[in-house]
Amino acid sequence: MPQLADPNFRRAVVLIVHHDADSTFGLVLNREVELSVRELCESLEFSWNGRAGAEVGWGGPVETNTGWLLFQDDVDTEIEGDQVSRLEGELCFAGSMDVLQQLAAHPPQDLRIFLGYAGWGKGQLEAELAQGAWVVAPLSPEVVFDVPAEEMWEHVLRAMQIDPARLFSTAGVH
Repeated sequence: MPQLADPNFRRAVVLIVHHDADSTFGLVLNREVELSVRELCESLEFSWNGRAGAEVGWGGPVETNTGWLLFQDDVDTEIEGDQVSRLEGELCFAGSMDVLQQLAAHPPQDLRIFLGYAGWGKGQLEAELAQGAWVVAPLSPEVVFDVPAEEMWEHVLRAMQIDPARLFSTAGVH
């Protein structure tokens, strides 16, 4: 929302991966870093066998040296166990170097790699929600994988029948 002054989150679309009473962890979906997935994998000394133009996303301002993966589980993906969390349906989340290496060798069609994350301490996100700083939208794997970053914020709002031009800075529920 317009009243959220932090430039890290101006028009940000954030996927909340984990939320409990003590903390919240999310990934900013509509920002990229100037690094290709191929360059990232080469710096980690393994090969990237996916799409040549794949870019690394900026997951948020916290611990930008950590990597995170979002991918759709498909027939060719054979990664199981406690290294992968299923968020909804076929949408999976991981933060393991082993999983990255496996997915780099045989990438599923829908895969996004992020550096850093967005984090909130106890009660922080709830306070921001109460101030009207965020709009909560339903999870959509199509948005995660198919909507271009520069169109994502407006796309999510319009899908909820919200006209971005009519948003204004005020506290409370919008």
